[in-house]
Amino acid sequence: MNDEFFMREALSLAHAAECLGEVPVGAVVVREGIIIGRGFNTPIGENDPTAHAEIAALRDAARNLGNYRLPGCELFVTLEPCAMCAGAIMHSRISRVIYGARDPKTGVHGSVVDLFGVERLNHHATVEGGVLAAECSTLLSSFFASRRKKTQ
Repeated sequence: MNDEFFMREALSLAHAAECLGEVPVGAVVVREGIIIGRGFNTPIGENDPTAHAEIAALRDAARNLGNYRLPGCELFVTLEPCAMCAGAIMHSRISRVIYGARDPKTGVHGSVVDLFGVERLNHHATVEGGVLAAECSTLLSSFFASRRKKTQ
């Protein structure tokens, strides 16, 4: 299995979020080639500003492993992480982050700032963007275009 396989799993979770009227972002945590955590955006339905896909996937993985630290794990997410999620990723000790679409408004892997590159922080994950970027970006663009049509 490769990065595209796991990103497609994250995309399927993003579609689940979309079905609930949430911004379509999905994430999976992988350890040794096995998905151990899954999540998708639910801040609207849960009335919780922290209910991002990454946070949900990290929580699920931590419960499944019985440990709040996730060394040796990889996080696949359809959208470049925000500052809140980057903090959670660092605290969980995720080894590698792979995302699909860049987020020019809140992305912290260089789109707005590069939190992952701040040397003074005590944990650093390897971060790679652009896996299935077109599919991830199209899903988000279509979702927001549809919402704009509904409000006109």
